[in-house]
Amino acid sequence: MFDIHYHLLFGLDDGPENLDASLQLAEASIAEGVTHIVCTPHANERHKFDPEVNRERLKMLTDRLGDRITLGLGCDFHLSYENIEDLKTNRAKYTINGKRYLLVEFPDFGIPAAMTDIFFRLVATETIPIITHPERNPTLVADPRRMVDWVQGGCLVQVTGASLTGRFGKRAETTSHFLLKNNWVHFIASDAHSIDHRPPTMAPAYDILLARYGSETADRLCIHNPRAAFFGEAIPPQPEPIGFGDEPNPSHRGFFSRLFGR
Repeated sequence: MFDIHYHLLFGLDDGPENLDASLQLAEASIAEGVTHIVCTPHANERHKFDPEVNRERLKMLTDRLGDRITLGLGCDFHLSYENIEDLKTNRAKYTINGKRYLLVEFPDFGIPAAMTDIFFRLVATETIPIITHPERNPTLVADPRRMVDWVQGGCLVQVTGASLTGRFGKRAETTSHFLLKNNWVHFIASDAHSIDHRPPTMAPAYDILLARYGSETADRLCIHNPRAAFFGEAIPPQPEPIGFGDEPNPSHRGFFSRLFGR
């Protein structure tokens, strides 16, 4: 399995505090069958985001873990004005392995009115936003259909594995399954932070997907789609979303088709 949202690098944000804690997390992921992890420290006003330091910490981990797991780099990109401006000229600084997929996280409360336009501009430059854990965002839980224009316009959606197990409460669990049943989800990721409080959960999440939606869905969300994101490839053709109503805006359709390899 591939885990594309993971706070594995130590001493950078609210993830592990030291190298040993990072190694514990990595060992837990190896034990549950994860073969590739994207290390995604926060890029926001609270935590200094320094790609050089990130690479140094990544090397320290790979030196200890060897070839038992493959680690990549990305970030948990917060949609601040400063970040968006920097992204225009430094896309590889933030995207998964310096390619085209970008994990984006909304504030807990309030989503800017201009978000649709921001996403459209990103997609127009062939930067592919991945909306992280909408099932845990109060605004989107209250009104998931706010995502319709974004997904029609080329954004992708990542749900947290632990939301499927009930770790984040009933509303997050219910919203996750609403999104899954309607084919609005493209990735499952752990968003792991620590062994004690936010451990990796790819194996139990995969088992839930397998039991409720079948092996094709489980493999698509935990292996095939995240593999494409890890290597910067087009994701495979996806099942049609349910409940979107009208077709995507014609101005979006060309890129939307290329994105899904159609």
